[in-house]
Amino acid sequence: MKERWLQLAILIMGIVYIFFIPQNPIGISILFKVIPMLLIIYYAYQTKLNQSGKFPWIMMVGLFFCMLGDGLLIWFVIGLSAFLIGHLFYIGGFLTQWNFSWVRLLSILPIVIYGYFMGNKLIGALQSNGEHALIIPVIFYLIVISTMFWSAIMTRNNWALLGSTLFIISDSVLAWNKFISEVTYSGEIIMITYYTAQFLIAKSLSNAKISKTESSPSIEMMDAK
Repeated sequence: MKERWLQLAILIMGIVYIFFIPQNPIGISILFKVIPMLLIIYYAYQTKLNQSGKFPWIMMVGLFFCMLGDGLLIWFVIGLSAFLIGHLFYIGGFLTQWNFSWVRLLSILPIVIYGYFMGNKLIGALQSNGEHALIIPVIFYLIVISTMFWSAIMTRNNWALLGSTLFIISDSVLAWNKFISEVTYSGEIIMITYYTAQFLIAKSLSNAKISKTESSPSIEMMDAK
């Protein structure tokens, strides 16, 4: 029951921010922007209580840095850096859940094609706009989020897969709208896919795989018997 109320609170506060909170004053806007993420982090913590091992903690740190990215994105490079750190933690967490198959491994090919396409478009737009200083940070971020997406695929965790897919969509729309050309209803699309992505990534903790090295001594003794 508590989980349902928490999910409802995340949904309501996300809707409130996306559709009802104006951009100014900026302090109020940032406050309401991070509230859904605070609730998502709490949701992840509640899910973590039923799990063990490093994976839940690593993912919660990733969620925290993404929340910082939310609040700091008005200073684009600073916010981007916070998101980048968050994705690095996501990658680290997903790699602890590695579940190899050749099909999932080869998913890196369409991801590389996507990255090459977006990279070309972004570099061209940044050069045209005279924003040369942003080329390296933006491309590095593109590489990291693409790696995050691939590492999520390798977990075979459907919540992680859906969440990372929506994260890619959200950031692609943001980048396209900011640097290449205007996207209709971009703000709504970006935030709806973003909040949903973060919620699903938090929910992926419920499907976490516990490695043998992280299993409890009592379980190992029972296995030995």
